[in-house]
Amino acid sequence: MAAYDTIVVGLGAAGATAAGTLARGGRRVLALEAAARAGGRVRTERCGDGVVELGAEWIHGQRPSRVYDLAVQNNVSLVIQDVAYDVFRSDGTKRDVKLLDELMMYCANVIEQDSDRNESVGAFVTRKFKDYLAENHPNLLSDEEFVENFLEFMNIMVNNYEASYDWNDVTAISDYEQIDGDLHTSWHRHGYKTYFEILLNTYNNGPGLPTLDIKLNTEVTSISWPRDGTGDVVVTCRGGEQYTAPNVIVTVSLGVLKERHASLFSPPLPEDKIEAINTISMGLLDKIVLSFDKAWWSRNMAFYWTVEDKKKLPEEDKWMGQIAEASTSCGTSNTITLWTYGESGKLIETLPEEVVKTKVVELLQRFMGANITVPQPTGMLRSTWYSDPFTRGSYSYDNLQMPQHPHIRETLGSPLLDSAGTPRVLFAGEATERTHYGTVHGASDSGYRAAMTLLQSSKI
Repeated sequence: MAAYDTIVVGLGAAGATAAGTLARGGRRVLALEAAARAGGRVRTERCGDGVVELGAEWIHGQRPSRVYDLAVQNNVSLVIQDVAYDVFRSDGTKRDVKLLDELMMYCANVIEQDSDRNESVGAFVTRKFKDYLAENHPNLLSDEEFVENFLEFMNIMVNNYEASYDWNDVTAISDYEQIDGDLHTSWHRHGYKTYFEILLNTYNNGPGLPTLDIKLNTEVTSISWPRDGTGDVVVTCRGGEQYTAPNVIVTVSLGVLKERHASLFSPPLPEDKIEAINTISMGLLDKIVLSFDKAWWSRNMAFYWTVEDKKKLPEEDKWMGQIAEASTSCGTSNTITLWTYGESGKLIETLPEEVVKTKVVELLQRFMGANITVPQPTGMLRSTWYSDPFTRGSYSYDNLQMPQHPHIRETLGSPLLDSAGTPRVLFAGEATERTHYGTVHGASDSGYRAAMTLLQSSKI
């Protein structure tokens, strides 16, 4: 059996960064990944005439970002994606688009601000939106149907950004911080998988890292660590294999920790870490990707449902009313991606592929109206982040409890120390990042943090 300095559990952005950093620092590392591929919640797939992303889509900012920096250092070309969209209505018309653009832009700016009170994003935006209408469009303020339609539309758009289930569960005084630079930088036809090739030294047929062993299809079922300071950490896998090392870096998703922390760790996690796992919310954002013979659209699309049209949907099709966006891809010329979230996203994951495909084409045709005929797609891919046992969701968000627990993400990310004060079980992943949660660069930063804790420690 090989002797390892560290075992890394999970090869998403946090795990791959941690493993690569330690291996480059001369440490002998074993990386155990439950899935058949590295990448975690980054998943690049062939589709149409190129590649699409079923997970993370963009590099969200450039300075400081180890994701962006590694792409530039390795001469990987990147593309700034145009995220402007045309707005279509559920009656097949494009009426009032100029007004909708104005109001959406105003609300988008509000969302980027912090509220001066402890309230939800939904309450904050609603309050500011009505103030804006009173000052700039007073005739609309009394149009209850318009106000209801618009606020429900913004609710969906917020959930598509936060991966939240409802904007009334998202705090308006979040600790999240954007980094400088464009928020929609695409790996385009290279695919986000390139980042992992760079981290693991396989980009451009690289040989990998000599002191890093990677085992895919290897699910970890238990992590036993010596609180008294004697002996090694023992990691047991689904097939019965056991591996030992002085320490382990756990990078599984918050969704997996919520589901399995009680059976995964021995001794059990301390109460403050369990509280963190239970308090922080794990969201769901899914994608439905359709490919066509050729593009029939001109740019990204927003779907503006009226409440009345939603009510007319059959009960089994209510999920269609929660789809409000279709985006183009920089990785292909002939695919579009529809975004789903929350309870509707969970349901869509369980529906037969042909049902989803048929209904989504019906949705597109409804919004395009009589002037555009939506052709039959040549293929479909979709994500299943909730039903995937190795993710159980897409990424975390700051719920209404978070302002009362300002350091709870740090608690989640803090290492477990033995009686001698030596870190034995370390934690990384986007949910452990207070200001950059929900992003690849945040996850990667957390993996680097955990690796440097070990590299700078006198004992490993």
